[in-house]
Amino acid sequence: MSELASPPSGAPAQRPTPTRRTPAAEATAAALPPDPPTQADTRRDLQPQRDAPGETTTTAQPSGTISGMLLSGRYRLRTRVGSDTAAGAEFWRAEDTMLRRDVAITVLRRLADPADSATDPAADPTADGESVGTTRAGEMMVRALRSGSFEHTGCARLLDVLAPGSGGMPADVLGAAVTEWVPGKSLAEVVSDGLTKPTAVARGVAPLAAAAEAAHRRGLVLGIDHPQRVRVTPEGKVMVCFALPRPTVTPADDVRGLGAVLYVLLTSHWPLSGVDAARAGLAATERPPSGELPIPSLQRPGVPVELDTLAVGTLGPPDAPGHVHTAAAVHRLLGEVIAEDDRLALFPPEHDGVPSAPGDVWQDDGVDQAPPDPGRRRKLLTGVSVLAVAVVGVLVFLSIQFGSLLSDDGGGGPAIVVGSTPAAQPGGGEPGPAPAPAPGGVGDVVAAAGVEVYDKVGDGDNSGRVSQVIDGNGSSSWKTSRYDQPFPALKPGIGVMVSFASPVSLAEVSIDSPSAGTVVQVKAAESADDEVKDMRTIGEATLSDGTTTVSLDAGEPAEHVLVWITKLAGGGSDNSSQINELEFRRTAVG
Repeated sequence: MSELASPPSGAPAQRPTPTRRTPAAEATAAALPPDPPTQADTRRDLQPQRDAPGETTTTAQPSGTISGMLLSGRYRLRTRVGSDTAAGAEFWRAEDTMLRRDVAITVLRRLADPADSATDPAADPTADGESVGTTRAGEMMVRALRSGSFEHTGCARLLDVLAPGSGGMPADVLGAAVTEWVPGKSLAEVVSDGLTKPTAVARGVAPLAAAAEAAHRRGLVLGIDHPQRVRVTPEGKVMVCFALPRPTVTPADDVRGLGAVLYVLLTSHWPLSGVDAARAGLAATERPPSGELPIPSLQRPGVPVELDTLAVGTLGPPDAPGHVHTAAAVHRLLGEVIAEDDRLALFPPEHDGVPSAPGDVWQDDGVDQAPPDPGRRRKLLTGVSVLAVAVVGVLVFLSIQFGSLLSDDGGGGPAIVVGSTPAAQPGGGEPGPAPAPAPGGVGDVVAAAGVEVYDKVGDGDNSGRVSQVIDGNGSSSWKTSRYDQPFPALKPGIGVMVSFASPVSLAEVSIDSPSAGTVVQVKAAESADDEVKDMRTIGEATLSDGTTTVSLDAGEPAEHVLVWITKLAGGGSDNSSQINELEFRRTAVG
């Protein structure tokens, strides 16, 4: 959630004479480092010149936030998509008028007395009766500033922080955070479309769990326990979209939020706050008088026992047996479910209440067949007739050629001598030597029996998606994490370990990748757990955009082959590589 493109937009070098600054503004301003002159010059070049001749100075907006309002002279509010009343936060889809792109803005509103909640939804008190005031808002803004350098593919980047009391901000706005807009759908929209396959749910929640794990390691929290803070991309990946979680949120709340997101995508019911569920357009989970959470498999068929256990373990009491305490554990368990699904892909899946998609290998029994084509019989007869004519023509041609070889017309043609040197042709030179057969070439494609991310240092980048490099579909892919520094600063490298059913002598591997500049080494290993230094290098290449074919000096047949990435594409603080497909070809025999 991470890139501060500039110092907070609410702290310009020149500001109009404002009204009295709130304590939150003082706290936020105190947390900001002083701006060096070069940054100030850059900010003046990027932001609108509010004091230029002929222009009026931007003043504070009236109280309240409405569609079309311009915050800090740059961000225009478009659609309010939700709210977290416990944090006094509104969630907006907005437009960055300077860069012409959609952004997500979390706006902190001053909460009024509980009696005003009937007219202002943002004025509701928290569950414990404590209203969000300027002090808590200041804490939330400072926490956002501390997360400015955090980036993860499961979390929208933080782009800007707007301080309270600055020009162009309503009087009752205590601050705002601008993040990337996550395209796709809300949880309520996904649930309204119908049930999702359990394994697809596991694959979608895994990036969110990885983001929470990385954030907790840096002492940050994401606020996943509110259903409107996350969105689901068109590819099915769940991401945090809106920033500024409540100051009281802890990593344990994020773990409960991961379980809640998993639970709602499996069952269509939100298991945490019923108020949050109602505001998000979700049904709340109905608990029995005992208060125990119903397991997902009781509400729909086909949910693996591992997901049942994970959902109950994250949402249950902290002292309950089997309680899941960390986001790292959630991420690891989801990875195991995904790996097991990849391993059992050749077997018919258990019925999970979701109709099979057109591209699924295993289709449901009893699916309605397409209506018969009235002209199908006629088309079939026509095709068979054309094929028969073609076969007859080929047979006639072959009989003529064979007959000409066996006929003896006394024409004095060249005699066929077995076992002697070919005779010289009239009017020509000596015949050239017959071409020698090639010692070996490229044979057919070798099917891989398994694949996994090879990472002895980290936790395996996007390990749940690595099977897509051998699925025969170039539109799917596996991608490394984004690294702030190139290899080997953080780790010596990362790779994809491909295993075959039996040792095979390989001639080449084709690597389909859009990450030009990636440097790979192809290594043969006796075991998938061997150290890189103990493996034998059989090929090396720098990838181009598209398909790169790497010739291999296989030597002895290998059962395990590592595609080892020693240099990532990109540069600076943005280093990552993507592989769409790997295709191995064996050495031709003879």
